[in-house]
Amino acid sequence: MRLKHRVGVVIPALNEERAIGRVLSDIPSWADQVVVADNGSQDKTPDVARDGGADVVREPERGYGAACQAGLARLDETDIIVFLDGDYSDSPSEMDRIVDPIARGEADLVIGSRVLGDAEPGALLLHQRYGNRLACALMRLFWNTRHTDLGPFRAIRASALRQLGMRDRAFGWTVEMQIKAARQGLKAMDVPVSYAPRIGTSKISGTIKGTVLASTTILGVILRAAFLEPKGEDRLA
Repeated sequence: MRLKHRVGVVIPALNEERAIGRVLSDIPSWADQVVVADNGSQDKTPDVARDGGADVVREPERGYGAACQAGLARLDETDIIVFLDGDYSDSPSEMDRIVDPIARGEADLVIGSRVLGDAEPGALLLHQRYGNRLACALMRLFWNTRHTDLGPFRAIRASALRQLGMRDRAFGWTVEMQIKAARQGLKAMDVPVSYAPRIGTSKISGTIKGTVLASTTILGVILRAAFLEPKGEDRLA
């Protein structure tokens, strides 16, 4: 529990046996529950996660959003939900940076910004930087947001997340959350966080196919929300 708020953590993971143990060991002791959503790993990720004290749920449907939703379904009742990756690129020890503004009532959604923070050399690739910049510029144009990143390390008030009605099951999960938060008038902010080169091989940004799919999905979510959804619609559903 953090500042009298229950905190649940969701970690989508795919073939992260080398990293997931380190991720779990660095999560602050005040986190009430940690769920690792295994997205079809062919290594020992689920076993290492259980040994590290996490609840493990399997989601065979490949997709970042699908894994996140499976993890959410396993969470017990909580007040604040944290998302972070299982490759040790995010720094779990900095979780207070994204949780405390929500616990203090200053925000409903907090994005850990790798752009504002300390990204180690080689951690945030050039195409990731440009993709983030384009997506954030489009969100600012259409919804007057002030985001600097689509970073996966983020926290959201549980009641706010339920209100959003999230549906993306692939790479558009993060940007969908930020768009819906803006359209529903939630208080959102970015805070600086550290970012390190991931342990293992990237399934998205490190491959041409993954990069193209992720970029296409993210832009599709933004453009659909901007041009195909009714202007008065607040749930993109």
